[in-house]
Amino acid sequence: MPIATVNPANGETLRTFDALGEEEIERRISAAASTFRTYRTTGFAERARLLNRAAGLLDEDQRDIARTMTTEMGKPLAAARAEAAKCAKAMRWYAARAERLLADEHPDDADVEDSGASKALVRYRPLGTVLAVMPWNFPLWQVVRFAAPALMAGNTALLKHASNVPQTALYLGDLFSRAGFPEGCFQTLLVGSGAVEAILRDPRIAAATLTGSEPAGRSVASVAGDEIKKTVLELGGSDPYLVLPSADVAKAAETAVTARVQNNGQSCIAAKRFIVHTDVYEAFAERFTAGMRGLTVGDPLEESTDVGPLSGEQGRADLEELVDDAVRQGATVLCGGRRPEHLGGGLERGWFYEPTVLTGITPGMRLHREEAFGPVATLYRAADLDEALDLANDTSFGLSSNVWTRDEGEMDRCVRDLEAGGVFFNGMTASHPALPFGGVKRSGYGRELAGHGIREFCNATTVWYGPGPDAR
Repeated sequence: MPIATVNPANGETLRTFDALGEEEIERRISAAASTFRTYRTTGFAERARLLNRAAGLLDEDQRDIARTMTTEMGKPLAAARAEAAKCAKAMRWYAARAERLLADEHPDDADVEDSGASKALVRYRPLGTVLAVMPWNFPLWQVVRFAAPALMAGNTALLKHASNVPQTALYLGDLFSRAGFPEGCFQTLLVGSGAVEAILRDPRIAAATLTGSEPAGRSVASVAGDEIKKTVLELGGSDPYLVLPSADVAKAAETAVTARVQNNGQSCIAAKRFIVHTDVYEAFAERFTAGMRGLTVGDPLEESTDVGPLSGEQGRADLEELVDDAVRQGATVLCGGRRPEHLGGGLERGWFYEPTVLTGITPGMRLHREEAFGPVATLYRAADLDEALDLANDTSFGLSSNVWTRDEGEMDRCVRDLEAGGVFFNGMTASHPALPFGGVKRSGYGRELAGHGIREFCNATTVWYGPGPDAR
């Protein structure tokens, strides 16, 4: 895949970039490893000063970088601005809290009294240089939610970003440089996916994090496993959205539209499978379908646009195949199910797809098993909570989940039985710096954000002091 900015709204190639050669890759890995030896000794106050400076610069750049993101991958401009703002917020969150999150842990004296120690503690130390392999769908946020904690912990970072967002990738490298981080602290590598294995096998790379597809995660994990290196994987999702009889159906349907089409439907944590109790099914289906049908599809640079294009031609083709397979096997299209017509202004060459709702989905359909990465929702009817949970868990993914109910017993049951990294009640899944983020099953392992995320790339070091005059 070429490293290029191709506007998904009209298919126009705007800029192309040469991949880095082996000599330059070596220089940057060497710089990251060298810088780590000194950066790891800086205090939290200095790291926080630098990260806060990066947040301030990002605020100043918000309009320009939002436009770059929209041009590269197609998200509506308002969503791009919100993404930039969220990144600045996360930087400030970690700058303010990293020292506390990584403070020494002291076990109770009674717990270690038979260990022979006069004192014992756990200290979190940075691992080294972390390789980040990141996707295009949230081209700032996916990187910052890794980089902010990694840098605050004292690690250095190398970013291999998706090949269709090179300008956003270069911006990130420039941002941390302008903020004053030492040279080699955070560097962007413009390379294709074929270069990842050699970089990951380099002994100067301590660990890796990847957000992306299941095949990409499997590839990185296998290489890292062979080299015995730590990885964190955030992969696909096919999140369930349960609506039970006590729910506010109107609010659940309104939120469901946003939950499905956020980021043009190209989000791992977007709700994708809507599982509705039979008592409220008809009311929900009517409102939800009307909401999806009423969305404005068009130029993502226009403020009135709700849904922009998919990021690439292949992505739209993949989505069409899933929908067509379901329809051939008897699924009913309640709205959408095709490419929009009469967009005009050159947009007919873009990779748009109508917001779509399908019902009558059966286990034999690909859409039941595979992630729909675009504005396509599947609607299921459940006779009771047991059937709703069975449907929700009937997937190889387990990233997050959404449940609408006012019944505390149902809430407790869902927390116990839903196979997912998160359960969100009476709202939609969202990531926040204070809450750990990640999944189970084939959605990956490890956690980003919160204290869990900053400690993923730390060495939890046991420190033991024996008895005697030299004991501290």
